[in-house]
Amino acid sequence: MWNRVASVAIIFFGIGMAWGKAADSAKIGVVAEKPAEGPYVEVDGGFMVPYTLVVPGTEVKIEMVPIPGGVFLLGSPEDEAGREEDEGPQVEVEVGPMWVSKYETTWRQYRLYMSMYKLFKTLQSQQLRVVTDSNKADAVTAPTELYDPSFTFEFGQDPELPAVTMTQFAAKQYTKWLSLLTGHQYRLPTEAEWEYACRAGAKTAYCFGDDPALLGEYAWYYDNSDEMPHLVGQKRPNGFGLYDMHGNVMEWVIDGYTEEGYTALAKRGKRLSVWEAIQWPTSSDQRVIRGGSFQDDPERLRCAARMGSEDEDWKAEDPNIPLSPWWFTDDPARGIGFRVVRSYQVLDDELIKKFWEIDHEDIELDVQMRLDEGRGVLSPVDPTLADQIRNSGN
Repeated sequence: MWNRVASVAIIFFGIGMAWGKAADSAKIGVVAEKPAEGPYVEVDGGFMVPYTLVVPGTEVKIEMVPIPGGVFLLGSPEDEAGREEDEGPQVEVEVGPMWVSKYETTWRQYRLYMSMYKLFKTLQSQQLRVVTDSNKADAVTAPTELYDPSFTFEFGQDPELPAVTMTQFAAKQYTKWLSLLTGHQYRLPTEAEWEYACRAGAKTAYCFGDDPALLGEYAWYYDNSDEMPHLVGQKRPNGFGLYDMHGNVMEWVIDGYTEEGYTALAKRGKRLSVWEAIQWPTSSDQRVIRGGSFQDDPERLRCAARMGSEDEDWKAEDPNIPLSPWWFTDDPARGIGFRVVRSYQVLDDELIKKFWEIDHEDIELDVQMRLDEGRGVLSPVDPTLADQIRNSGN
């Protein structure tokens, strides 16, 4: 049970719909009195507790787990077995309290977002939810339909399988859509947040220690997966109650990847806040993926193991011009998914926008060409969309 006081002020800002009393003030997942049982995190505003988000207009649920703030060493020590050079030098990072989704994002959850493509197209044809200067900040793109569903769904479409093959841009737009629909800030984790959540206080190679012989109790990986993903939550959780942080599918984080690892961070010579520790992407690919997948050997599932995306190689079979900004068509993409986080402290406008929006001109060009050609769709999102989702039968 977490019993840690986090000295965090609740600050409200605005972005489009305004992150204030109309947006995140209800503080879902916070109670005034200490829970008699179950995990909790004590904060200035009360007690963070687990909660289940029901996506408005649907019966789709997302389970969120409270994680205490703390300080840890990002990266791996030089003597760790299987260590790669890009995992160091280690840097001390302070992470704030947050909620993390208990499971990797599933097809039940992601297919709802995918269905927005047809819904947005229908609303556009009815001259509804038209993008204007006043609502453009709250506009979201929906992914186009899969070019080759047999690739993405070779291992099935069970609603509880982790969703895969989406680009980081698509995952970011999913979190923006979910946030504007619910009025709470959901986003991808930073690399430091992801590793902190994966470790759950451990300083070892895995959340349970250094012995890979125990990995099968916690993870689906090359030795036990039959080279396919499995339903989420089938293995043991880590110390924070999070499932599949090791294996099953790799998970997107917000950071850019460099072979130099954390050299630039270490040069600052001080403990970094979680925001100072972000290495924002500078190219259209080379974004960090964490956790390893069902396709990987044990060393790729370590807490500190990192991988950089290779968009051109992972879209080699995509016949579209430009290549899809939403989907990959080649392995290892069937081993790539994500999970969402929500900070206890509301992020200001400029910071949350960096977690949601296009961050490179090449991606912007690809998306805009799809929109100009009518193959993409852009629509403003707010809580009233729930009624239209409900009426559409999703």
